[in-house]
Amino acid sequence: MMDFIFAGYMHMIYVLLFAVLIDLAVGEPPARLHPVVWIGTLIGIFKKHIPSSGRKTYGVFMGISCILFASLIAYIVLLVSNQSLVPELVGIVIEAYFLKSTFSIRRLLFAGEEVASSLEVGALEEARKQLSMYVSRDTSKLSDSHVSSAAIETVSENYVDSVLSPLLYYSVAGPFGLIAAYAFKAVSTLDSMVGYRDEAHREVGFFSAKLDDVLNWIPARISLFFIWVAAFFLNILPKNMSFDPSGAYYCSNKDCKVPDSPNSGYPMAAVAGAVGVKLEKPGVYVLGEGLASPGAESIKRANRLVEGAALISIACFSLVIMFLQTFYGNLCNLVKVIL
Repeated sequence: MMDFIFAGYMHMIYVLLFAVLIDLAVGEPPARLHPVVWIGTLIGIFKKHIPSSGRKTYGVFMGISCILFASLIAYIVLLVSNQSLVPELVGIVIEAYFLKSTFSIRRLLFAGEEVASSLEVGALEEARKQLSMYVSRDTSKLSDSHVSSAAIETVSENYVDSVLSPLLYYSVAGPFGLIAAYAFKAVSTLDSMVGYRDEAHREVGFFSAKLDDVLNWIPARISLFFIWVAAFFLNILPKNMSFDPSGAYYCSNKDCKVPDSPNSGYPMAAVAGAVGVKLEKPGVYVLGEGLASPGAESIKRANRLVEGAALISIACFSLVIMFLQTFYGNLCNLVKVIL
């Protein structure tokens, strides 16, 4: 039952790259076939039975149960795809499909492109409605620049949660990479569904929100590196949009801790500095004070920057898998001897 532990690590790289190809070429699978939707359905069932007392304890139980459920999905996938009767190429395709379900570059960028397209034709009201699908703030009275700012903030912040974190955990967890990615995705989905500070969710979502903060702590900080590198390379490519790598470095150091969130300020401040715009959530925070107000073109530039950072991070994670190959290979050989 543990044969998948000994799978080759080039196999993991092929799975990663094919998952990215599926994401960019096809996008999200249908809801009924989407493993993250299954996780969300389970969370929804738990939400219907929240008790009136012991809500924190219930929240811990719900969180652990959903993490175990997601991990079980990944374990079964690995178990099936690595059976001797399953051709390796088929196994790679199966694993890639399930890995793709834990991240989304295409959908992440679509959010910004949709809002930018509406702003370009002067459809501010439509842009507000589109934005409201991705942010929790009231968008009904936001100006053009505040709509643009919110769109850039969303793309920047979700680069960590929706791309960087799940693929980082996949890459560093060796033979348990898919399980690690699914465990993270369960926590992320829990946070998005119950990790709020309002009266209805404060206690039951406490465990999920804190665990999400912990798991995103390292990815949020290494996102600065990928954003800086992307800004540098995109800036020197011919006929490309201009970015300011030094501005990304300066703004991320100055403003990364301005938002209350322990993690979101890092990618947002770096993108603000690289694009050269001020990001503002009215009455809450300002990142990049003194920079220009953003518009539709700023959203497009932020999208290209985040897309570049995502692709660079994927290339780096492939190298990480290769670097860890020897370590995990030796570990697996040791386990074989013991077993």
